Amino acid sequence: MQTLTRLVQTLLLAGLLMFAFNSVRAQGATAAQAAPSPTATPAAQPTASPTPTPVQEPKVIEVIGNLQLDDLVEVRVENLDKWNEASEANEPSKLVPYINGRAIRGNYPEELHVASGRLIYHLEITPDNKKVWTDLLGAPKSMREPATLSVGLEDGSAFKSVHGRGEQPVTLTVISPVYGLVALAVILSTLIFMLWLVTRTNIIRERGPAPAAGKRRPYNLGRAQMAFWFFLIYASYLSIWLITDALDTITTSLLALMGISAGTALGEVLIDTGKDTTKANQLQDLTAEKQALEEGITQTQSDLNAIDPTTATATDQSNRELLNRQLTDSRTRLNQIDQQLRTLNSQQSATESAGFLRDLLSDSTGYSFHRFQIFAWTIVLGIIFVSSVYNNLTMPEFSTTLLGLMGLSAGTYIGFKFPEQK
Repeated sequence: MQTLTRLVQTLLLAGLLMFAFNSVRAQGATAAQAAPSPTATPAAQPTASPTPTPVQEPKVIEVIGNLQLDDLVEVRVENLDKWNEASEANEPSKLVPYINGRAIRGNYPEELHVASGRLIYHLEITPDNKKVWTDLLGAPKSMREPATLSVGLEDGSAFKSVHGRGEQPVTLTVISPVYGLVALAVILSTLIFMLWLVTRTNIIRERGPAPAAGKRRPYNLGRAQMAFWFFLIYASYLSIWLITDALDTITTSLLALMGISAGTALGEVLIDTGKDTTKANQLQDLTAEKQALEEGITQTQSDLNAIDPTTATATDQSNRELLNRQLTDSRTRLNQIDQQLRTLNSQQSATESAGFLRDLLSDSTGYSFHRFQIFAWTIVLGIIFVSSVYNNLTMPEFSTTLLGLMGLSAGTYIGFKFPEQK
């Protein structure tokens, strides 16, 4: 009985222990469900700084008008307003055209519409951009040439453009076709008329009597030089004005050169006039003397015939001998005068042209070096002149040394002109 009691007590104690263990276990599971299981804390990510909104680059998208000096052209620029707002340094009123990558300095827009991106320019030459325009328009190969066009700040770079290099070029008008054709017609007409005057008249020929029918007098070197410089300056002045619209293009050295040319021709005229006057006076004096001799010979012959040799006294014989001597002397002098008159008349007689170059380079003794010298220097300066006008669109400024050399050649020619037989 006592053993049974102990067994019951043992079972009850074991039951209580199991109940207590299960209660504790159930509470632990509940706490585990209530409390969140520990998770790894994510690493802190760096906060990204706000990215500034990129400024949209301006771009030339259209050109309206004629790209020509002294003309209006409108340039439309995309995103011009946004470019203006991006920085205080972005000033649209300071934008200048860029032609073939060259900034046309000082050529600011005459009208400006920032909101619509419109810039209107009046293309013109200023002291700041004269060299650029000379490079763009000088040595033209045609009246119109392809070119690139954009705009930009003078000291910056040009905007992107649909008319940039390798894209759609615009047309740069060097010479307006209408005005160019008119000017060409005027220059050619002047040249043709001048050549007609040169070949058909005595405009640049020697002074003197007209030669036989169908012949012309020789060409004059001084007058030919004047005609040469006249046409070069005339055609160049018209061409420069047509391209650049400039009027004050004749330089002081060019005036000096024209003065040397005019002085050469004037010196020739004065020398030839003096020679003509001297010859005319000689002819007049010799003709008057010849007439007096002929009258004297007739009278002497009459007096001689009046003396009868068969009845002549000693005095008559003496007079007869004297008259014979006078008659002989008069006839000798008359022969001399006839010879002088023939010489003067041969010099005074009209000479004929032997051809343009031969007339210019030779005198009565043949080809002359002093004539060749002034001819050669005139050609050299003419080539320099034409090259300067074509490449630089300006008439050259010859140095005083070069003008002195030209003057020395002209002076030498005039000096040798004095002893020349006209």
